[in-house]
Amino acid sequence: MKIIILGGTGFIGSYLTSQFSKQGHHVEAFGRDAFDNNFNLTACLENSDLLIMLAGENVGQRWNKAYKKALIESRTLTNQALQKALSKCNNPPKRIFSASAIGIYPQNSCDHPIDESCTEVGQSFLAQIGQQWEQASSQLSPTPVILRFGVVLGNGGGALQKMLLPFKLGMGGPVAGGQQCFSWVHIHDLYRALGFLIEHPEIQGTLNLTAPNPVSNFEFGQALATQLHRPFWLPLPEFQLKLMFGEGAQVLTHSSAVIPKRLMDSGFEFEFPQIDLALNNLIN
Repeated sequence: MKIIILGGTGFIGSYLTSQFSKQGHHVEAFGRDAFDNNFNLTACLENSDLLIMLAGENVGQRWNKAYKKALIESRTLTNQALQKALSKCNNPPKRIFSASAIGIYPQNSCDHPIDESCTEVGQSFLAQIGQQWEQASSQLSPTPVILRFGVVLGNGGGALQKMLLPFKLGMGGPVAGGQQCFSWVHIHDLYRALGFLIEHPEIQGTLNLTAPNPVSNFEFGQALATQLHRPFWLPLPEFQLKLMFGEGAQVLTHSSAVIPKRLMDSGFEFEFPQIDLALNNLIN
C-alpha cells in the first residue's frame, strides 16, 4: 500500500512509519510543512491507498491564550487545508484515518468506564478541542474513520518519556491526589489496531483506541515505580501543576475511563491489555 502520514514526523507518526515500512508498505510522512502554501499537498495525496491524519500541536505543554488558539487551529485549519487538497485530487486516497482524543468525553471514574455509545461531550477545553477537531475531520472525503486516542505509551517520546526521569530519580508519586482515571494504550497496540482496521474496511465511524483496562493515576505511578525499582512517595499537588502548566494542568488532572468496545467487539485482541505488561515491555 501507499500510505501518507500527515503530522507524521512526531512520536506516533515516526513509529507508524517504521512499522508499516517493515511490513513492505510505501510510507511517506510529512510534518507541518505539508500545510504551507508553497507545498503541493495534492500531488502527495494522489494515488494513495491510506491517509493517516495526525496533525496537531502537543497538548502536554504550558497553556496560555496563544497556545490554546494554536491547539485548536493546528487541528481545524490543517483539516480545512487538507480538504481543499483532497478536492483537487484526480485519484484521492481510498481511505482516511483521522486522529482525535478521548478528552472529548465528560470526566468519569475508573469504576464507571464509558465506550463509543457515549455521545455526550465534556465541558473542558480538552473536550472543545476534540469536538472542533472531529467536526473538521468529518468534512474530509472520503469520510474518515475517527480514532480517539488515549495516552500513548512508547519509547523515545510521548508521556512516558517525560515521566521516566523523575521516577528514575526516585521522585515519583501520585499526581493531584492520584484518583483520576488514566486511559492509555501501548504504541504497538495502536499500530496493530490500525493494521486491523486496514484489513477490515467494513469498520467505519468513531472508535476508541485505548487499552481495555484503564487505571487510576495512583495505580499507574505505582506500576511505573515498580518496573523501575524506585520508591513511589512524592505527591505532586494540583496547585504545583497549575504553576507549571497553567490551564494545561487539566491534561494531568482530567479523569477519563474509556474502553475500546467497538474494536474488541470486532475481534481485535490487545497484546498489552494490562498496564504492568505494557510497562514491562517498554522498560525492561
